[in-house]
Amino acid sequence: MKISRIIEMAWEDRTPFEAIHLQYGLGESQLIRLMLGALKPSSFKNWRKRVSGRKTKHEQLRPSGVARGYCPTLYKQR
Repeated sequence: MKISRIIEMAWEDRTPFEAIHLQYGLGESQLIRLMLGALKPSSFKNWRKRVSGRKTKHEQLRPSGVARGYCPTLYKQR
């Protein structure tokens, strides 16, 4: 399990918790525990504050227009 990739996915706004569960088998509560242990306390607090208000972090709450796990402008085109 690549912890750095899981943390990266957890920080991404458009990557839902369900995608992390599907790829790595971690539920939301397990992910929260992993983030608590891996991040500094202030970073964990910022992350929790950020994801708590995001509808895109739960597939059931996502708007129908959000169909992918990342924004097309996020990565540079090669």
